[in-house]
Amino acid sequence: MQDNRVLSGMRPTGRLHLGHYHGVLKNWLDLQNEYDSYFFVADWHAFTTHYADKIDLEANVMEMVVDWLSTGINPNTSTIFVQSKVPEHAELHLLLSMSTPLSWLERVPSYKDQQEKLKTKDLGTYGFLGYPLLQSADILMYKAGLVPVGEDQVAHVELTREVARRFNYTYGREAGFEEKAEAAITKMGKKQAKSYRSLRKVYQETGDTEALVKAQALLQQQQNIALGDRERLSGYIEGMGRIILPEPESLLTKASKMPGLDGQKMSKSYGNTISLRDTVDEIETKVKRMPTDPARIKLTDPGDPKKCPVWQLHEVYSDVSTCEWVVEGCTKAKMGCIECKQPVIDAIKDELVPMQERIAKYQADPELIKQIIHEGSEKARNVAKETMGEVREAMGITY
Repeated sequence: MQDNRVLSGMRPTGRLHLGHYHGVLKNWLDLQNEYDSYFFVADWHAFTTHYADKIDLEANVMEMVVDWLSTGINPNTSTIFVQSKVPEHAELHLLLSMSTPLSWLERVPSYKDQQEKLKTKDLGTYGFLGYPLLQSADILMYKAGLVPVGEDQVAHVELTREVARRFNYTYGREAGFEEKAEAAITKMGKKQAKSYRSLRKVYQETGDTEALVKAQALLQQQQNIALGDRERLSGYIEGMGRIILPEPESLLTKASKMPGLDGQKMSKSYGNTISLRDTVDEIETKVKRMPTDPARIKLTDPGDPKKCPVWQLHEVYSDVSTCEWVVEGCTKAKMGCIECKQPVIDAIKDELVPMQERIAKYQADPELIKQIIHEGSEKARNVAKETMGEVREAMGITY
C-alpha cells in the first residue's frame, strides 16, 4: 500500500460550480502539498447515469481540467489523468466482478437513493449497478492508502475494502506461501527479521493493533526485499495470504458549507448554482434574484437572517463585522435586501475573477492541456500496468 498516496476523481457531466470548488477542489489543493496525489476525470463514470444523454464529453473533459488548473491544482505535484486513457481500469473492474457478490452491490446506499432521485432516467442497467465496483477498481489500481470522501461516500470505500479482502483471500493463497514468506523474512537481516517476528507474534496472540501498525511500517522501510515479498509479509502478519490489493482507508473531508441560490445544497439538478465561469453580470443577476426572508415584504419590516438563503452565503464569504452588520440591518429593518446582498456579490467576484483570468489563459493554449492530460495519463498507466501484472499473475492469467 502507498500510505502517502491519495486518489480522487470527478465526473465530467457539466460546468463546475462553487459547490465543487468549496466541497472538493479546495480540499485537493491542501492534499496535493501533503500527499502523492492522483486526481482523475472519471469519464466512464459519466455514462452510468448519462449514457443516453448527448454530452460533448471531450469538451467537458477539457473544461474540467482547465477549471482544476485555474483553481491551483498543479500538474507538477499532482498526477492529473483521464480514466478512459488508462484501459487497465476496465480490466480490473471486469476481473473484480468475477468474485464480487451481487448482494454487495445492491446494498450500496447510493444505488437505491440515486434510482429514487433520478426517476426520469432508466437506471436498471448493469453499468449503474456495477459503478461502485468500477470505483473500487479506480482506487485499488493505484494502491492508494487514503481516499478523500464525504460521509455519504464512506460506504463506497468500505465496499472497496471488502472487495480487496475477498480478492486477496481468494488469490493470495499461492502454493508454498508460508515457505516463501519465511524465506522473505531472512532477507530482511537479523535485527529487522527479529523485530518482524516479534511484532507478528504479539499481533497474532493478542490482537494488538499497534503491533500490526509497527510491523507494516517496518516492511515499508525495507529496501532489500522485492515488492512481492513485501506483499507476502504484509499478509503473513495477519495470518492471511499475500496482500495483492491493499485495503484503503477513508479520509473524511469536511462537508461543504456552500449553499445554492435557494438555500439547498448547490447542485446542477436543482438549478441553483453559480458556475466558476459565470460572468460578473451573471453573478450579480443571480445573487440579486435570490429569495430572502418572506417576512420582509416592505423595507420597514424586520427580518430573520436564519430564514434567508443569502445569510448562508454571508456565513461562507463575510467576516465577523460584516455578519454583525447584516444581523443588525436585517433584524432592525435598517437596510434593504439588495444592500445586504452586495458584499456577497463582491466576495464571489473577488474569488472567481482571478480564476477566470487563468481559465482564459489555459483556454488559449489547448495543446498544453492535451499535453498535461497525456503525461498524467501515461504516468498513471505505468502504475496501473504494474498492478495488473500482479493481478494477472495471482489469477494465473500470464500465459
